[in-house]
Amino acid sequence: MTGVSLLGPWPGTRLHEAQATLLGELTAVPEGVTGLPVAAQLPGRGPWADSVARTASLLTEMPVELGTHGWKLADRPGRDLERCHANLREEVDELAIAAYGYTGPLVLSVRGPWTLAGSLYLARGDRVLSDPGAVRALVASLGDGLTGLLGRVRAAVPGAQPVVVLREPQLPDVLAGTVPTFSGFARIRSVTTEVATGALADVVRMLQGAGARVVAHGGSRFATRSFGVLAGSGADDLGAAAAALGSAQWEQVAGAVEDGRGMWFGLPRERHGRRTDPTEVARRVGGPWTAVGLPAAGLADVAVHVETSGTVSGADVQTLREADLRSALRVAREVAARLAEQASG
Repeated sequence: MTGVSLLGPWPGTRLHEAQATLLGELTAVPEGVTGLPVAAQLPGRGPWADSVARTASLLTEMPVELGTHGWKLADRPGRDLERCHANLREEVDELAIAAYGYTGPLVLSVRGPWTLAGSLYLARGDRVLSDPGAVRALVASLGDGLTGLLGRVRAAVPGAQPVVVLREPQLPDVLAGTVPTFSGFARIRSVTTEVATGALADVVRMLQGAGARVVAHGGSRFATRSFGVLAGSGADDLGAAAAALGSAQWEQVAGAVEDGRGMWFGLPRERHGRRTDPTEVARRVGGPWTAVGLPAAGLADVAVHVETSGTVSGADVQTLREADLRSALRVAREVAARLAEQASG
């Protein structure tokens, strides 16, 4: 059935209320729609709760700490890492309470290995991305840490069917060689498509081996080579912003779907207080889908989601109020229902 979800930060600092809200909003779905509730992310709780910290704290045998320019690798575990771990434990505990008795898909959204490597700094030096050896270590460490997180989530919510979204909004910059160095006066050398695909595939295989369904998501931008890396990673589903897709991009989407990949589409945000028309949004997905020759029945395997990050890089910039997000989720449920009708029609 057509899915509906939310990706990105949630406003506020009250974790229990946020998690309960997200479970409620994403399980009360129309007939023919599958709700894909998410583990809440509240960066407003402090730097130890932002998306880079949450993901980096999962790295095994690669401790991190908060530096003057952001998160970086550390020589040994310290207080910052302890706070990250404490925050994550609280998130899992609140998830266990809010999702008590729940059975079904449960979405865990994290930074993908390339976006993490472009955001995290070495203990002494530039970004991790600048050091191929450090990148290889990060990839192996991240895959190991994520499989550990899956075990904790399954223990907390025994009926959960984990879906891990690897978010790679910086992948186009990594491939193009436009990620700035520490000084900002130069750019880090580009990564080849083959290397990028292989590293992402390593993480995907580890997660699939642990029983998770994996979504490789490119964020709000669409780049041909970046989408090729996502598709080549072996992920079960691929993600892209619906508004970023032109005719050429839809051809790439069609190729991925024909190869057996599912699709997640980020929905356009409401602008200047104008209400979004769910029928029009559904048409922007369903129309091009059939125009490129994909069968309407395949829309049953599509998921649509609200995107809450306010930046192209996928940073934790939260510009929407909770009331705005509830409204966006209501629209997303209606969009999913219309696509489900088209799939069954």
